[in-house]
Amino acid sequence: MVTEPPCVSNGSASSRSDGGSSSGSESSKDSSRCSTPILDAERHERLREKMRRRHDSGDKWFSLEFFPPRTANGAVNLISRFDRMGMGGPLFIDVTWHPAGDPGSDKETSSMIIANTAVNYCGLETILHMTCCNQTKEEITGHLQKAKRLGLKNIMALRGDPIGEEWEEEVDGFNYAVDLVKHIRCEFDDYFDICVAGYPKGHPEAESYEADLRHLREKVSAGADFIITQLFFRSETFLTFMKDCQAIGITCPIVPGIFPIQGYHSLRQLVKLSKLEVPQEIKEVIEPIKDNDAAIRNYGVELAVSMCRELLDSGMVPGLHFYTLNREVATTEILKRLGIWKEDPRRPLPWAVSAHPKRRVEDVRPIFWASRPKSYIYRTQEWDDFPNGRWGNSSSPAFGELKDYYLFYLKSKSPREELLKMWGEELTSEESVFEVFTCYISGEPNREGHKVTCLPWNDDPLAAETNLLKEQLEKVNRRGILTINSQPNINGKPSTDPIVGWGPSGGYVFQKAYLEFFTSSENITALLKVLKMKKYELRVNYHIVNVRGENIANSPDLQPNAVTWGIFPGREIIQPTVVDPVSFMYWKDEAFALWIEQWAKLYEEESPSRMIIQYIHDNYYLVNLVDNDFPLENCLWQVMEDTFELLNCPTEQQLNYRGGEEP
Repeated sequence: MVTEPPCVSNGSASSRSDGGSSSGSESSKDSSRCSTPILDAERHERLREKMRRRHDSGDKWFSLEFFPPRTANGAVNLISRFDRMGMGGPLFIDVTWHPAGDPGSDKETSSMIIANTAVNYCGLETILHMTCCNQTKEEITGHLQKAKRLGLKNIMALRGDPIGEEWEEEVDGFNYAVDLVKHIRCEFDDYFDICVAGYPKGHPEAESYEADLRHLREKVSAGADFIITQLFFRSETFLTFMKDCQAIGITCPIVPGIFPIQGYHSLRQLVKLSKLEVPQEIKEVIEPIKDNDAAIRNYGVELAVSMCRELLDSGMVPGLHFYTLNREVATTEILKRLGIWKEDPRRPLPWAVSAHPKRRVEDVRPIFWASRPKSYIYRTQEWDDFPNGRWGNSSSPAFGELKDYYLFYLKSKSPREELLKMWGEELTSEESVFEVFTCYISGEPNREGHKVTCLPWNDDPLAAETNLLKEQLEKVNRRGILTINSQPNINGKPSTDPIVGWGPSGGYVFQKAYLEFFTSSENITALLKVLKMKKYELRVNYHIVNVRGENIANSPDLQPNAVTWGIFPGREIIQPTVVDPVSFMYWKDEAFALWIEQWAKLYEEESPSRMIIQYIHDNYYLVNLVDNDFPLENCLWQVMEDTFELLNCPTEQQLNYRGGEEP
């Protein structure tokens, strides 16, 4: 794996001596008029406010640094890593700036787009590095304007490393990090939170350690809100630096930069670029095991854990910033051993929250994109208003088109070869497809011995909540009810419940049973007969549609139906998830297209496998069912049983079927 160093190589701060759609809609605007208190207070806080609050409460935190990858596949993998490492609760991540990599462009590997994706699609508070290197003042202003437009709120202002051996004056640009800080404050006032770099041993180009401290104070006085340090190898190095900073009047938060040693060559490269000296005691351990990456990583973990504990125990450190080198194993292990990796299964809302400032009021979404939240965010990115308190019911919410199914943050984490192993090198019938869905639900290997860990509609293993329905889901999938979304009925579970809980403590959550699936026209004929039985006609809402948009629904006046809600102390009732008939018609285009774009295209044109998927796409229906009587036992499984029973009846009996309701 290509390793790249932390901020020192991608834009270190210089000491002074170093030389498609309409915007918003009637629906979303109407829904915003009902003001509901936001559950997660942090969604309204600036990063510097979060940092102060966590420090004042004594709650230790961590943050993570990443660098943009060099390839599109690398971008896919990095976004997956954001999702995984985001589960541990970092206060923020930061993304480095690569002058040679077109960092401000719209390329999927650019610093700007990686940071944009982290904020908007992964819901992570994100700092974008920005350097003075090889840029004019006008270009820097353009990048900052773009960052603001994309929802980025935090900048790490750095001089940057010289392109050659020595720094060359930037014509019409800046030559010092302090000038970049001043420019940001002048042009954008207080919009951005600004971070700068500090050097516990002094910047290598500074005339002295004391002079470098004075230059750091200049950056803070110019408007920097906090400091992240360059790496170091001994805790006393940082603690001495922090005391020295305080002694000259630097009072903003100072976050130690932690570098877990993970390999001999990456350490050598880092030392070369940062011009740091590795302590002799570390060299003596590393040299004999330099060819054993596992041994070096284990040593690096032990060293980092010991140093971090000393820092945290000092009472002077608000948090720890980790230079991950885009790896996760060592950093995650360190954080878990320190006890600050906090993988809380509870969520502020039942769906993944975007960190874009303009989405702060958003607290209602349709359930259909539950497993594809990044797609939902992409399709609503141009909205000016977001539902707050309820989902509007007057008109289409004007979803943008999703024409490019290969946007890198929507790509499957699995390569084509792995998908074929999971979904079938060769399909022989519709039943082959049933088996894929069934294996995904059951967790059992397919006939070739491969586990199915994803589907086109869900790139992740089953959620804990879905596991509550595992037995019933497996049963119906075997019989051609191909489920892509579901939730159990919940009647007043505590909001702290580890499986279905969400929102602040002390509340209770509720859910209506929901089931969404593809199935054949034959099954639909039987299903409709069952749904029109008296025992279901008022209890179950349904919407059935094919790829051509021909649909049948019993939702009165296309009203949205709240299927998740919560009651919390001192707050209004929150209803964050709805089934909305209008939105369903937008979702169905995407849902059907995934059959072709992510499954059929794995096979050669005109091949039997591709034709089977094409047939399902062309002829199956997409169905959603809601059982409104949430306090009672979920009736949707009985609906399925009645449907299968009807299908097993002779044709004449099917025509007169009333499900046991005959006189």
